[in-house]
Amino acid sequence: MATTADFRNGLCIEYNDDLWTIVEFQHVKPGKGPAFVRTKLKNVKNGKVVSNTFTSGVKINIQRIENRPYQFLYNEGDLYHFMNTNDYEQTFIDKNLITAPELLKEGEMVQIAFHAETDSAISCEMPTYVVLEVTYTEPGERGNTATNTLKDATVETGATVKVPLFINEGDKIKVDTRSGSYSERVKA
Repeated sequence: MATTADFRNGLCIEYNDDLWTIVEFQHVKPGKGPAFVRTKLKNVKNGKVVSNTFTSGVKINIQRIENRPYQFLYNEGDLYHFMNTNDYEQTFIDKNLITAPELLKEGEMVQIAFHAETDSAISCEMPTYVVLEVTYTEPGERGNTATNTLKDATVETGATVKVPLFINEGDKIKVDTRSGSYSERVKA
């Protein structure tokens, strides 16, 4: 068992029968009364962030999380299949554990976080940017806008991304997986 003195950003703890990571913390020693630790905790399963205060020195249960590299193979509905490239072990993950499943293409490398005690997958982190090919977009006409205007483009995974007018079918674009937005055109 650890105490609040062991808190650090990114530490995974068990709190209220759930797994939480510490986003930020601050030790507070008021002039009157006992010291305490003010924290922001992020739920590992659903991403909800809550503020919580722990009395200084209280016992906490630290949980071990392992990040392993996996390669995306295919999906069957809401079930996504991944393969560990080291030992070729396959695992299946539900769609809601993946940060941006609509931008995931076959062969993409991801980081899957496993709870070491139960060896169960708890989250799947995609790379920050993915390169995707535009499969369909309306042709953009120059000169009919006064400001930067965006149009819809369908990429090879089936997702729709807002892109500038100069993007055409067959272009490769870099997409930010955190927001699902266009970043830049990739030169061949």
